[in-house]
Amino acid sequence: MADYKGRIGNLIRDARKHRGLTQHQLAELLGTSQSAINRIEKGHQNLSLEMLARIGAALDSEIVALGAGPTHLRVDGPTTLSGSIDVKTSKNAGVALLCASLLNKGRTTLRKVARIEEVNRLLEVLNSLGVATRWIGDDNDLEIIPPAELNLAAIDEAAARRTRSVIMFLGPLLHRYDEFDLPYAGGCNLGERTVEPHMSALRPFGLDVKATDGSYHASVNRTIEPVRPIVLTERGDSVTENALMAAALHPGTTVIRNASSNYMVQDLCFYLEKLGVQIEGIGTTTLRITGRTSIDVDVDYSPSEDPIEAMSLLAAAIVTKSEITIRRVPIEFLELELAILEEMGFRYDRTEEYVANNGMTRLVDLTTHPSELRAPLDKIHPMPFPGLNIDNLPFFAVIAAVAEGQTLLHDWVYENRAIYLTELNKLGAQVKLLDPHRVLIDGPTHFSGAEIVCPPALRPAVVILLAMLASKGTSVLRSTYVIHRGYEDLAERLNQLGANIETFRDI
Repeated sequence: MADYKGRIGNLIRDARKHRGLTQHQLAELLGTSQSAINRIEKGHQNLSLEMLARIGAALDSEIVALGAGPTHLRVDGPTTLSGSIDVKTSKNAGVALLCASLLNKGRTTLRKVARIEEVNRLLEVLNSLGVATRWIGDDNDLEIIPPAELNLAAIDEAAARRTRSVIMFLGPLLHRYDEFDLPYAGGCNLGERTVEPHMSALRPFGLDVKATDGSYHASVNRTIEPVRPIVLTERGDSVTENALMAAALHPGTTVIRNASSNYMVQDLCFYLEKLGVQIEGIGTTTLRITGRTSIDVDVDYSPSEDPIEAMSLLAAAIVTKSEITIRRVPIEFLELELAILEEMGFRYDRTEEYVANNGMTRLVDLTTHPSELRAPLDKIHPMPFPGLNIDNLPFFAVIAAVAEGQTLLHDWVYENRAIYLTELNKLGAQVKLLDPHRVLIDGPTHFSGAEIVCPPALRPAVVILLAMLASKGTSVLRSTYVIHRGYEDLAERLNQLGANIETFRDI
């Protein structure tokens, strides 16, 4: 029993840190003391099912759900995959486009939207503001119709706090209201460090934001507008998207420098062009946007495919030494990853390029071949696009684990994410944590089945699942809610390629 309480305590501690909460802040959310949280995390406190459910809600982590326990995955391996699979549309593009739909007074129809938890939460927020949304047909098409006036006072605070994307409402809303409040994720005081990159982008439009206790309080000075290029202090995706959405309803011409040119930013640009916004420099770090005073058009847009899901499927094929065909791969956003894999000895075929349904993004089909890999000569680290994508870095941990030699991964962006990669050791890998940002991986690994509690970070959680596909025997991945936040039916789709993954609950 003590061991079980310790495991639950560790899970709560990791989820709390992932949400950026201190013990004191979590205690305030739960109406208890910091000392009680300390005891819980050390496994020294008895917990009722009600308290576990409350902690799970506060941390946005499905530790337990009353009436139906959390979802787990049982994986029988080792697996050899075969067949073909299509890459689904981009999660991050879908989130940005949902926020951008607030710019348009007309109807927006988005095609083949990723039906994941992050999208569901944003829909709950939009619905509470009076936006009408409905899913159409069997292909996950989504129709969005805004009201004449948004009801910001009725915003679903619980849903808003469960998504970090709500900060991207600032850009669309600053032209509609002189003052407004938005809840932000986790209820923690994110402070100026988190708000400041967005403020640097939006201050030239007259926006001022104060981070109060759990809310952003925004006020707009209409006499202020951009008079010179906006230089982003951080080449972040969401920061660039916020600036783009603010510029879309500014009737003059706005220049944004040090802009992200990543895949979700490009999709947002293509959508804004359909709204009548003129944008020069798409795909570069300098954007020139000529906005409109008002946007009221019925628009139909197809977001492109997700390069991170494509990388997930590539990693699955590599670690299981399988031959599969991955269709509709957005090659522009995977070229560097593939170049590194080629240096490691990965063999694959690719088709000629063709165009995605948005009419712009370049796609290919990739066929993987079983390959004997060797460690790369240099460390693997992410950079802003066109560098290696930060969300693709964790997949190189499980790939490096099956390669001959020693690989250094440097995750310089996130404070704690590299730590979760050491969970691969429970499956037989040799992953050494050098510091919170760097891991050293020795291979090759002969994976063996184990039972692991899902870490609260999305990509490391999927990396563990992929390693389980290559593990001898039966593995169990517990509390997999975080995977559903970023992937639609991942286990079922892997099963269609020949995996043996069973979804189950304890209760």
